Amino acid sequence: MATKICSLDDLKPGKAIRVKINDHAIAIIRTPNGDVKALDDKCSHGEISLSEGFVDNETVECWAHGAKFDLNTGKPLSLPAYEPVATYEVLIDNNDIYVEYE
Repeated sequence: MATKICSLDDLKPGKAIRVKINDHAIAIIRTPNGDVKALDDKCSHGEISLSEGFVDNETVECWAHGAKFDLNTGKPLSLPAYEPVATYEVLIDNNDIYVEYE
């Protein structure tokens, strides 16, 4: 089921927000080139919010320990993280952002 998150205009390129769907925290990230990605809002290395991290092209970097995650796959690209985070399908409809989450 797709859940409406916000208007595309409310999420500027290079920024991220934290949302909760059914009490599950998800980071909604807009890349510098304008793509929108969604992944679990918790670094797999620690209980740190990825939506507070640094967005760079197709990655997000955890601000606490510097682990980087691929926004398309959720796979860690650097230590100290070694476990991937879940990613979710994003839909843009009528300039609104929706996330597929079951």
